[in-house]
Amino acid sequence: MMEFQHVYVAYSNNIALEDVTFSLENPCFLTVVGPNGAGKTTLLKAALGLIKPSSGSINVLEIDVLKEPKRVRRLIGYIPQMERIDFSLPFKVRDVVLMGRVTKTGIGRRFSAEDLRKARNSLEIVGLEDLWNEPIAHLSGGQRQRVLIARALAADPRILMLDEPLVGIDPTSKKTILEVLENLSRDGVGVVMVTHDLNPVMRITDYVLLLNRRVLALGRPNVVVSRENMSDLFGGNVEIVRMGEICYIIGGDVHGGSGARG
Repeated sequence: MMEFQHVYVAYSNNIALEDVTFSLENPCFLTVVGPNGAGKTTLLKAALGLIKPSSGSINVLEIDVLKEPKRVRRLIGYIPQMERIDFSLPFKVRDVVLMGRVTKTGIGRRFSAEDLRKARNSLEIVGLEDLWNEPIAHLSGGQRQRVLIARALAADPRILMLDEPLVGIDPTSKKTILEVLENLSRDGVGVVMVTHDLNPVMRITDYVLLLNRRVLALGRPNVVVSRENMSDLFGGNVEIVRMGEICYIIGGDVHGGSGARG
């Protein structure tokens, strides 16, 4: 699904990713966690071909991202942090979701009946089919996030990449988003989710990647999420509470907000 080999990325003189190496062989649910400035958003953008590393190689779905970034992006649904999106523009929900079909139709072409069906179905998946004609500006933060996920799903992605999708949203939307991601993963869609808070996804994620410019650990959540690893990642005192095969994290910067280049 994804392979990074000795990837370095720097902004001016600041290193964002340092010798990042990991491999995921099959479609799975990967959760990337780390403190502010850890390079989490940079990791997603590098996988999308939006940022070119200074060295190293990246393959997504067996495609060389450095050589064919546009081909890779056609296979990935990307949901950026909401704070970077202008929701004051006079768009309706249907307009936003249909943007996801542009990768199939091309810019400037009329949307077909199939495009409309895909868009409506994607909106139904996130539980907002009744808001088809609603202005996006009228929606709550959680509803807007669900619309962005519907937009990504409308493109029939093989991988869904989400940057802090659970920040600042209501409990109902959070529950819906997690259910959608779990179902997609079960259906063979790869999911790569960046977050500060691992607790909501501990039950459904297949793997956890601990990132602070370098990869500190990658593996099954009940193995990777330990007191030692999380304390090293976030600093301070982090406690782990285990309930059977599931563990939950208490303390540290685990529940912090998103950073500009997280």
